[in-house]
Amino acid sequence: MRPDKSEYRPYFDTYISLVPGDRVVPVLMQQLEPFLERFGSLSEAQGGFRYAPDKWSVREVIGHLVDTERVFGYRALWIARGEATPLPPFEQDDFVRTAGHDQVPVVELVDEFCALRESHLLMFNHLPHEAWTRIGTASGHSLSTRAAAFIMAGHVVHHMALLHERYGV
Repeated sequence: MRPDKSEYRPYFDTYISLVPGDRVVPVLMQQLEPFLERFGSLSEAQGGFRYAPDKWSVREVIGHLVDTERVFGYRALWIARGEATPLPPFEQDDFVRTAGHDQVPVVELVDEFCALRESHLLMFNHLPHEAWTRIGTASGHSLSTRAAAFIMAGHVVHHMALLHERYGV
């Protein structure tokens, strides 16, 4: 089922609203093929494109998707396992600035995202029913396991649309 608004901070409505239906695992699975098709054949020149001088490159956006997949997958695992210790914030601009994504070949970033997503799909498929509704704390706000999964799916939808609209990818 879709997460209740009490299971995440309002900021994440942007992403969760982009996920169709009530079952997130099929959406997460269905995102892999379009992701590979769209980004797997990009040239290195295309990977370095920025639509404005102060904006992330295509490589940095894909690297951001990798980082976010990893962070929210970990948050989902942490919460699903019933850990009560709050998780720290994730500052995306700091991550991108220090990651060095522009030095990584596009195909390796794509492979990394796909490997992470496949790992998370296995994790989500093995969660007991009650783990999905567990709530923990991340960045000082409530977050449920299922909200983390929906955020992961919606985040990809959001950035794939931006890459199409602003980067022509």
